[in-house]
Amino acid sequence: MKNFETSDILKQLPKQFFASLVQKVNQKIAAGHDVINLGQGNPDLPTPGHIVERLKSAADEASNYRYPPFRGKMELKEAVATFYKREYDVDLDPETEVAVLFGGKAGLVELPQCLLNPGDTMLVPDPGYPDYWSGAALAKVQMEMMPLKADNHFLPRYDEIPASIAEKAKMMILNYPNNPTGAIADLEFFEKTVAFANEQDICVVHDFAYGAIGFDGKKPISFLQVPGAKEIGVELYTMSKTYNMAGWRIAFAVGNRSVIEAINLLQDHLYVSLFGAIQDAATEALLSSQACAIQLNETYEKRRNTFISSLHEIGWNVDAPPGSFFAWLKVPDGYTSEAFAELLLEKAHVAVAPGIGFGEHGEGYVRVGLLTTEDRLREAAKRIAKLDIF
Repeated sequence: MKNFETSDILKQLPKQFFASLVQKVNQKIAAGHDVINLGQGNPDLPTPGHIVERLKSAADEASNYRYPPFRGKMELKEAVATFYKREYDVDLDPETEVAVLFGGKAGLVELPQCLLNPGDTMLVPDPGYPDYWSGAALAKVQMEMMPLKADNHFLPRYDEIPASIAEKAKMMILNYPNNPTGAIADLEFFEKTVAFANEQDICVVHDFAYGAIGFDGKKPISFLQVPGAKEIGVELYTMSKTYNMAGWRIAFAVGNRSVIEAINLLQDHLYVSLFGAIQDAATEALLSSQACAIQLNETYEKRRNTFISSLHEIGWNVDAPPGSFFAWLKVPDGYTSEAFAELLLEKAHVAVAPGIGFGEHGEGYVRVGLLTTEDRLREAAKRIAKLDIF
């Protein structure tokens, strides 16, 4: 069989760092070991029943057997606008300020192609979600990293971005609550962001994937709540985390009209929107009782409290994340993030994600997903304790 060479674009894609982690975990499981896998970011609980029931009934509707409107059903976009007004007091025009996405990841990878040209500069958080790099590679743009450090609550410092880079930058990606650090942003930070973006003529892309997950009574805020934010940026919201709809591949972008139009234009050439029944189920999720989302947030907070207190008991003095379903744990002295993750997998059969996989400034940490039961989280801490490191 002839072997066809791949395109230069595919050759330039970043190496999938976590593929090797998944392979190692699967090898351990295949060998008969009971691995507690805290290295993934895949929600472990089922989609709420009322959302599933709406999908079932919508699948029986003849109107959903056809191609849906290219840019999504108006009912869904109106539901998005209602959701944002109810949750964040943000006004959106469903027609011009909402774009339906094939999952948040797709939108994040598409946006650099929508707004940037080869050689343009994009500001990216470090550490950050690795698929930001994929979007940069596909658009052939230059990434400039914004360090996220503990001493600034894992928020970038705009005054430390060299003027030569800030002046060239055309797009900036932010993500709060943050993956991987679990940090949250406040209004003051977003106000600084709007001012900086206006000054430098930068489009802000806020990845709000974990927008429903905040702890200690603090609800994460939307970037669009800040005056002027909609004029200079967009926010991406996924149904995956709020409603445990990770496999459904549905999200949306909201905000600046020119950016929304650019997303819609690109997607006009890629898709004919999502299966209508999935859009109907998403509409149900956004408009019906939010008790399921509140309960899910409470579940993650209980897991966080259980896990962090269990680690404190064994002498691992780590900080509790204020948001997301991740914990960002500083590794013991003498270990790199990869070496420590390898040790936990080999000796304790606990899988975590090495911080270096999220960028240079992720070194010295491991990321843990709070995506298993409290009992399993306690067991993970017990196994780590037996290593006599702390």
